[in-house]
Amino acid sequence: MKQAMGRMITVVAITVCMIVMLHSGVFAQQSISSSLGVVPYPSKGQSPEQQNKDEGECYAWAKQQTGIDPVAVASAPPPPSGPAVGGGERVKGAARGAAGGAAVGAIAGDTGKGAAAGAVVGTMAGGRQARQNKQAQGQQAQDAKAGTLQHFNKAFGACMEGKGYVVK
Repeated sequence: MKQAMGRMITVVAITVCMIVMLHSGVFAQQSISSSLGVVPYPSKGQSPEQQNKDEGECYAWAKQQTGIDPVAVASAPPPPSGPAVGGGERVKGAARGAAGGAAVGAIAGDTGKGAAAGAVVGTMAGGRQARQNKQAQGQQAQDAKAGTLQHFNKAFGACMEGKGYVVK
């Protein structure tokens, strides 16, 4: 999971840089390929000007072929953050806890207190489950974004290879 998170941070950082450069016209200083994290080597002696032209064409081609716009993917809002609410995990936990607490309370002679204590413990357990579910959803969203950008980069690289570059 740490490795996936590291990759995602790298992909997001590269894409954010690309967005900034698209809006500020910095691509004359930094190539599209380096913004994407792709390294093309001009194996046929292409000039820097030709490489910039080829990268622009391959960017457009990869966008058309994949239907992916890396700028839009990078600027997509992250999953909502805030308190872990939503799936009803706390309510379900409270109900399970109250039922278990009532059973223990009946043995001890006070069903009401046992149910109340069980509900509190169940609510806490449900909250923990809600946070875990939210974290898993966030990770899935990040993995999907990284996969989308990798798919685009693969198409971009294929185009550059077709134009005589070795791509890593």
